[in-house]
Order: sequence, then C-alpha cells, then structure tokens
Amino acid sequence: MFSAHSATVSSSTETTSSPRRRGIARLAATVVASGLVMAGTLVGAGSAVADEAPQHQGGAAAVLDGLKTYDRAVLHANGKNEPLPAGLFEMTVDGGGKLKTYCIDIHNPTQDQAKYLETPWNQTSLGSNKNAGKIRWILEHSYPQVDDLAALAQQAGTGPLTEKTAAAGTQVAIWRYSDDADVDAADSQAEKLADWLEKNAADQAEPKASLALDPAAVSGKSGERLGPVTVHTNAGQVSVTPPADAASGVKVTDKAGKPVTTAADGAQLYFDVPAGADDASASLTVQATTSVPVGRAFAGVTKSQTMILAGSSESTVSAVATATWAKQGAIPAVSAKKNCAKGGVDVTASNTGDEAFTFELAGAEHTVEAGKSETVTVPVAEDQAYDITVTGPGGFTKTFKGVLDCKTSGTGTGGTGTDTQTGGDKPAPATTGGGSTGGSGDLAATGGSSATPIIGGVAVALVVVGGGAVFFLRKRKTQPSAQ
Repeated sequence: MFSAHSATVSSSTETTSSPRRRGIARLAATVVASGLVMAGTLVGAGSAVADEAPQHQGGAAAVLDGLKTYDRAVLHANGKNEPLPAGLFEMTVDGGGKLKTYCIDIHNPTQDQAKYLETPWNQTSLGSNKNAGKIRWILEHSYPQVDDLAALAQQAGTGPLTEKTAAAGTQVAIWRYSDDADVDAADSQAEKLADWLEKNAADQAEPKASLALDPAAVSGKSGERLGPVTVHTNAGQVSVTPPADAASGVKVTDKAGKPVTTAADGAQLYFDVPAGADDASASLTVQATTSVPVGRAFAGVTKSQTMILAGSSESTVSAVATATWAKQGAIPAVSAKKNCAKGGVDVTASNTGDEAFTFELAGAEHTVEAGKSETVTVPVAEDQAYDITVTGPGGFTKTFKGVLDCKTSGTGTGGTGTDTQTGGDKPAPATTGGGSTGGSGDLAATGGSSATPIIGGVAVALVVVGGGAVFFLRKRKTQPSAQ
C-alpha cells in the first residue's frame, strides 16, 4: 500500500529568457578502482523495511563546502543588471574525496553544508535541455580540466587568465546553456573565454555513472538465485564480499552459482538464497574508490542549486540493491526514481511470487498479479520535497525521500547571488566552512547567497497529496531483473 506523501515547497525567482540556449558539459575521467564491499542486513519479509536516507541510485554523495575559486559576473534579467560571483565550488565526498563543481541552476540559491547525490541527467533540468551535451564539451576544454592557463588563453584568444577569471569565464559559458541566461563576465578576459567556449561547444553524450546497480530491488522464492543485479561502473575492477550475516546462508554469486569475489562493469550479481530460508530481505551496499566522471550531475537532497562536476579526486562511491524472498505467496520488489518528464516520482512494484500483491496509494488500491510489474507515477510539484511510503501485507514498508528539482526557472522569490540584505553588489558571507583556494576568499555561493532563503523570505508550505491526485499507471511484463 502506498501512503499519501508530503512535499515542502520553496520559492525562487523567475527570470527572462535570453537568446542563449542551455546545455551540460562533462569530461571523461580516468578511473582507478579499489575495493567494493557488499554488506547484507536481513530482516523479516513482513517487517518494516524503511529507507532513512534519501533515495540514491548510486555514485558519490557529498557535502557542499562552498564557492572557492571565482570572480564576478553580471546577470541581465527583468530589466536589471545584477552582479553575482561566478566560479568553482568544492564538495567533500562521504567516505573520502573532493569534488569541484559548477552551477547549472543560476536562479536558485545554495544551502550551507547541503548534501548532494550523483544523479542521472534525466532526473535533473538537463533531461529536457536539448543542448545539455555542450556543457560537457565546455568542461573538457576549460579550467580546471585545462590547467595550463597560458595555453588556454592562447587557444581562446584572450589576454592573461588567472584561476579566478578562468573559473568565472567557464561558469558564465555554462550558464548560457544550462539556464538560457543572459550573463556576462565582469573581467574582459573572462568574457572572451566565455564567448569562445559558447561559440565552439559541441554536443557530447552523458558520462557513465561512477557506480550504480540495476535494478535497485529484486525478489523471488527461497532456494533460488535472485537477480540479476548488474554492476555499472567506470572502475576497471572491484572486489565483492558476501553479506555480513554469514549465518543466513545468503551468498553473492554469478549466474552459475559461483561465489563472486571480484566484479567489473557489466557483471551480473545474484543473491543465492538457501532453500527453506525464512521469509526475509537483504540490503546490499556496494562501494568503490574511483574518480567520478566529469560532467556528472549532482542534485541536492534538500532544495539547493543543481551542480555539474568539473573535477574529482579518488572518491568513495556506493550503490544499494535489495532482495526480498519468501516460500510462497506474493513476493514484491519495490523501487523508485524521479521522472522529470512527467513531473513526479516513478514507484515500480514487481511481484515474482505465486499470488497477487495488493497495495494502496493515497487510498487507491492497486494489484500486481503474479509475474507482473506496475509503475505508478506519483505527482510532485517542482521544488517540492517528497516522502513516499509504500506499505503492503504483513507489515511490508518502504520509504522513498527526495526533492523534485527538474527546472532551472524559479517559482517565486529568491536570489541570484547578490546580497539582498544590503541591496548592494557584494555577495553575502558564506558559512559553509573550509578555507578558500587560490586566494579566492569565502563568499556566497554562485546563483544565490546561502542567506537568500532566509533574508528573501522563502515561502515554505506543506502539501499533502490526497487520494484525489492523478496517477499515471502503466503495466509491463516482469523480467528477471524487474525492479
């Protein structure tokens, strides 16, 4: 059964479109693999299985440290010229590692110490941006991927560039494609760089995830190998360890039942569940140390401007898959992902058991027949937080959390990086902590001061979607890997 979900809405500023188009850039990064660890936690199949953390489809999770290397830019919107900082942010990866990012969401503010997750393009504003691939080209051909600033200046036909002006020019070029923004760099050499990058940008494909498992959930009868769960990674090779609860007898194997100790991109993993095992579930966490590919999108767990990766150290990445098994009856597997095209969250329930699985969504009952799968799109308004709980017979519970952030245009009041407290052209002091790099200082985040949501009076409302909501339901035949 699906419970009603709640969503928190925050307002941000709408702007006038410019002739420039949006896009996304990224650069292929060299990946060095380290250990991949899988840890299983078993609980009864009828027990609550709740996700405390926001839904993550795999990759890096990081905390925003703030804007570190930047110069000035001017946004032309609504008949006004608004000064704002433009440049590189830094993030600290959970488990170790550092990321450098640019903003692709100029009209929304950043939040101090915001948590970010590596996210597929189609679950961000990039999914509907026909020029998204051009941002990847920009990232590949500019700072910091090109760190020889003299060579970059010569190629772009600018005057001397510093780290600050190179970062500002790169950010300005990205905004012209990501946000369709009419924006210029304040420094003349940075502006020349931005113009050169914008003019020469060519479309490129989205980079692969640093690490992901597909599907996120599988199910079946005890005594079977449940899966496959396919590994997607840019690492050359990873190591695999079985679930921590060895007493359960559940093993991680290949299709033939051979225990798996190493895996590579494309490898298929199975939960080998002993015959007669008690009805239960296992949660599998997969980890590796690798460089996250340049051009991967990073979306905030809470409402905070979306980012695009410009550089990565060796960083810890992870992904999670679950398996549910039973001796008989309905055996559901439930997963969720954002659907920006439909403006909601796709919740997919498959049933590999021998009886129908009935669930309820905001009071509306649905049934998944044995061997079938159904996907329900739960409508969520733009910029809203969602907290969707799926419940079923025997106390089955699974919760999915996140924020739907699929557009760059604002929905109300907000900031563009100026200090709204003073009304001047100085960015507000950042409180994200950490030292600055390149002598760039500690100032407000690009695209919006961290103080903007408070000072600008961002409206927050609690919206509960009731049983009268419109849902999009589609049925598809269950495959062995149905989510």
